[in-house]
Amino acid sequence: MSNKRKFWAVLLILFVLGAAGSAGALVYQNIQQRSRLRELEELAQNTVEEEAPPVIETTMIMPEEPVEEEESDNAGEPLTLEEKIQWYKDTYDIEVPEKDLDFADLCANTNPDIYAWIYIPNTKIDYPVLQHPTDNTYYLNYNIDGSKGYPGCIYTENYNVKDFTDPLTVMYGHNMKNGSMFANLHLFEDAEFFEENPYIFIYLEDDVLVYEIFSAGVINDDHLLYNKDYSNETEMEKYLMDSVTRSSMSQNVRDDLELTAQDKVLALSTCIANRPNNRYLVQGVLLDEN
Repeated sequence: MSNKRKFWAVLLILFVLGAAGSAGALVYQNIQQRSRLRELEELAQNTVEEEAPPVIETTMIMPEEPVEEEESDNAGEPLTLEEKIQWYKDTYDIEVPEKDLDFADLCANTNPDIYAWIYIPNTKIDYPVLQHPTDNTYYLNYNIDGSKGYPGCIYTENYNVKDFTDPLTVMYGHNMKNGSMFANLHLFEDAEFFEENPYIFIYLEDDVLVYEIFSAGVINDDHLLYNKDYSNETEMEKYLMDSVTRSSMSQNVRDDLELTAQDKVLALSTCIANRPNNRYLVQGVLLDEN
């Protein structure tokens, strides 16, 4: 074989080996990504409250006696978790899905930055919520186990406190092609789905928060929190007005809700395929006893 033929043969072999190596790396990356998603799915499955066996009660008939109403000793105190769930049922006729969440265990054995859990019925959104103490983009690029890459995590930035008392709390997640993370926010582009799925549930260690979704649509990629003061009522009123009057073919709005500058709003943000300068935003207003 001539030197020229040897050169091309070696070059071909190197090309084939390189292509095989690249394909192998891509396969490995996909396997790792599926593994991380399985870990998150297992976490979500472990939070489902198992149905308790039926309890057979016996009733003892006693003579009726007048009962004096007593003032509650804890009047003015925050509701317990059980009382809060019952309050949502009594006040709004909302059945809060039960979650068996142990935040101490999640922080100790999964990730110490977990501080909440988000669940939206009829979507795949059923994930822990994290906040890195110093790096606001950390969970955009890192997974719940600390490894770098996709799918990342559902997270908030340290512009927000972790008890959801800010006027506007913004939560982020990737728009994954397999429908995981915040990809299912795009389901709210459909007007019927928007109307039939009005609630976002946020679980904290000793509390549960229910947000009623009032808008879903496309925005630009401006940072919603940077250099903004939504404790200023004028700025908050403008933000709310923009949220429900934004011109967009994919904008859905629940216009029977009266929003005020005193409301607490949760904004869920994700990317839009092939539109790097836009974000898709689903927003809800807190239904709260205060």
